[in-house]
Amino acid sequence: MKKEKLQELLLSFKKGAISLESALEQLKYLPFEDLGFARIDHHRSLRKGFPEVIYGKEKNPEQLTAIIDKMKVTNQPVLITKFSQEVCKKVKAKIPQMEYNAQAQAGVINRSSEILGKGTILVISAGTSDIPVAEEAAFTAEVMGNQVERLYDVGVAGIHRLLQEKKSLFAARVIIVAAGMEGALPSVVGGLVASPVIAIPTSVGYGANFRGLSALLAMLNSCSSGIVVVNIDNGFGAGYFASIINQMSEGK
Repeated sequence: MKKEKLQELLLSFKKGAISLESALEQLKYLPFEDLGFARIDHHRSLRKGFPEVIYGKEKNPEQLTAIIDKMKVTNQPVLITKFSQEVCKKVKAKIPQMEYNAQAQAGVINRSSEILGKGTILVISAGTSDIPVAEEAAFTAEVMGNQVERLYDVGVAGIHRLLQEKKSLFAARVIIVAAGMEGALPSVVGGLVASPVIAIPTSVGYGANFRGLSALLAMLNSCSSGIVVVNIDNGFGAGYFASIINQMSEGK
């Protein structure tokens, strides 16, 4: 928000020309900072409960550094997704306090240790090859203030591995399941638990997997109730949605 617009808004409220509710509503949508190549939405957290997240893919180190420098001064968490370790090294040379999760290809500045979630988010991967996507979901949920547990490599080819972990399955408030190939695992989990299940189709698989399309269609056609599906390889989206559910008060 430009200083002049902010002053005008505050003066209008001071004079009684607008109500407190109206002023707050305008503050939600007015402010952003124009860097030329990016427009930073500084008040995203007012509307969404969490600051704007930086999608790092295709951004160069200089662009990422400039955006992070502007965002980190608010002392709110700054989450960056989908950027390589090579790019991270160049960014960390200027912002050494950044924490990086190599498996998730995600980083964070100003990470808070406060737990806001009401329960545990359980993140499951069907195979070891699905772990990078699952880890992006887990890292996102942790940065957003949730207690996260991981359960990896328990796919349907050896279903006994999953059934051995019933205690974790039944205790979780929200479950995220990442699976490629035929994408069957979310249906199995959804048929076992009462908690909501968020399915992530991954691009893992052979030719007829169509880079995750077969898993996506299988998950969308699941006969198990209580499953929602995010886009292919969208671990961030799954972690974000799981956080929203986990931080809702009971009864909402």
